[in-house]
Amino acid sequence: MSDAALAAGRAAALRGEIERHNHAYYVLDAPTIPDAEYDKLFRELQALEQQYPELLTADSPTRRVGAAPLKAFPPRVHGVPMLSLNNAFEAAEVEAFDQRVRDGLETIAAVDYAVEPKFDGLAISLTYENGIFTCGATRGDGTTGEEVTPNLRTLRCIPLRLQGAGWPVLIEIRGEVLMYRQAFAELNARQRERGDKEFVNPRNAAAGSLRQLDSRITASRPLSFFAYGVGAGGEQLAVRTHGELMDMLANWGFPVAAERRVVQGAKGLLAYFAEIGDKRPSLPYDIDGVVYKVNKLAAQAQLGFVSRAPRFAIAHKFPAEEALTEVLGIDVQVGRTGAITPVARLKPVFVGGVTVTNATLHNEDEVRRKDVRIGDTVIVRRAGDVIPEVVAIVPEKRPTRDLFGGEPLHPPFAMPTACPECGSAIAKGIDEVVARCTGGLYCPAQRKQALLHFAARRAMDIEGLGGKLVDQLVDAGLVHSPADLYGLTIEKLAGLERMGEKSAQNLVAAIEQSKQTTLARFIFALGIRNVGEATARDLAHHFGQLEALLAADGEALQQVPDVGPVVAASIAAFLAEAHNREIIGRLRAAGVTWPEGEARDSGPRIFTGQTLVLTGTLPTLKRDEAKALIEAAGGKVAGSVSKKTDFVVAGEEAGSKLEKALELGVPVIDEAELLKLLEKGVE
Repeated sequence: MSDAALAAGRAAALRGEIERHNHAYYVLDAPTIPDAEYDKLFRELQALEQQYPELLTADSPTRRVGAAPLKAFPPRVHGVPMLSLNNAFEAAEVEAFDQRVRDGLETIAAVDYAVEPKFDGLAISLTYENGIFTCGATRGDGTTGEEVTPNLRTLRCIPLRLQGAGWPVLIEIRGEVLMYRQAFAELNARQRERGDKEFVNPRNAAAGSLRQLDSRITASRPLSFFAYGVGAGGEQLAVRTHGELMDMLANWGFPVAAERRVVQGAKGLLAYFAEIGDKRPSLPYDIDGVVYKVNKLAAQAQLGFVSRAPRFAIAHKFPAEEALTEVLGIDVQVGRTGAITPVARLKPVFVGGVTVTNATLHNEDEVRRKDVRIGDTVIVRRAGDVIPEVVAIVPEKRPTRDLFGGEPLHPPFAMPTACPECGSAIAKGIDEVVARCTGGLYCPAQRKQALLHFAARRAMDIEGLGGKLVDQLVDAGLVHSPADLYGLTIEKLAGLERMGEKSAQNLVAAIEQSKQTTLARFIFALGIRNVGEATARDLAHHFGQLEALLAADGEALQQVPDVGPVVAASIAAFLAEAHNREIIGRLRAAGVTWPEGEARDSGPRIFTGQTLVLTGTLPTLKRDEAKALIEAAGGKVAGSVSKKTDFVVAGEEAGSKLEKALELGVPVIDEAELLKLLEKGVE
């Protein structure tokens, strides 16, 4: 498999993983990985998209800020998007940021920066009309947030009427809702007294308090607020610098960080970072870094923005916090995609503001590299809100069979061979570090993910079967695998919450309609790792019948175009699992069918081995429709033009891709010419 193909697979996996973490962190307030690990995934995806521009998709997390709002609150569209900041972790990255700023401003002089602590809370936007507080919303996905106005009104630190003067008719104030450490400790003490569940940390306590449907609960919680900027209406303010803006916000009655100031150049930024780092333990609230912004607002406007963050600002994150503790045991957890993750069970230790009892060991190779064993004393790093990681062992503290040294008391960790959830085989693909359960259609841990993929539009296309309904079906015990979908009745569905008889009828009809499909869609719907739509289509064309695919070994699979050892191993492992074959048989028995004999020459293949690029707006075809036609004819659709491109299909408002094609001499055709070529292929 080519480097580009491997990169495409990795980018797809990263996008899915990052979006899951976004949902857990921003929507559920239940983060599943440390911030440092999330940042690592995000930076890896950014690097891949920079190296292979064709991998940049419209739904990439790098084009968005956070996650979708909760539907329990009304949506609120921000007047100006609430963008997040790019992160720096090392001094060299801060110096590189300063250099980019000076290059963008075309100056060699030291730049003035407004600097302030980076609060570890929940970002919100407050709207004031004629000086009166009218609406408040969370960040949400950066464009649309959750309106939580009644809850925000309970915060006494937020002015209901602006003081002073100089504010426009409409102004959005941006800031952070948080909870002071002492207030958090007192809140948890009250929770303990009542026998209620304690909060994990101040940030989660603040976020949970602000998202209460009953504002009386919010009023009982000790929340605070700090303003750090403005959104819509900011262009009307009579200020020239960010420092002046912060002074103006203070004059209007908003709390602002007392530790803010203005420094010069990279040297001043790093000195401030060190100073705040020393003060961090004594601050009354949690911070996870500092924020640097070009001070002059005109310079900010000149520098502008990238897709998800301003060029004039950056967040400098603090190193993760660490502590020592003992490993009591090592278990494995099964993720929604079948990933098997070793987890260290720890002697409770207080680190990073919380008591930690579990730590991720990432994967089998990582456990072996660090040689983590039961009984070891380990360094635990809390790099995020909830799940910390084991950094290293302390070799001299390892228990041995006798008091004076000798053999270690406990053996090295061994990955189990069977999934603890379903008993299916655990396998690790070629050149992969993550082991996975092979029972994708059967495993309880993967059940919901498998059902959503199976029902997707490009798979079995079961309209109306979304995430919430899948949750209900699984939680109610009505569906254990995709095959169970075809046994659902109107009577069974009508008993579900918010599922009336009409909705039940529509879903049953959609499930019945999905029985008539194609072999390619069916293969894709199975959710075999590394098998996307194009590969599923190639498998269908090559084997023609499902039985032939089921009988194929690794060597036979590699005869399919673009199926190399990695993909062949994934398919073979999936089909070798008896549970998966059983469910495939049940699906066929339920009536799922397709035209037999989808042979490799059964359709137009005029573009076999060729690469096409789409640009601009086509007269009648949507981008997805044109892509599907090209792929059905054997071609591939790339995201960028190169010397290897065979055709560029150009529509209205074609931009740089068309220019690149003309520069390289790549043939350019329009939609009509594309359709003629496809018709010729049919003939």
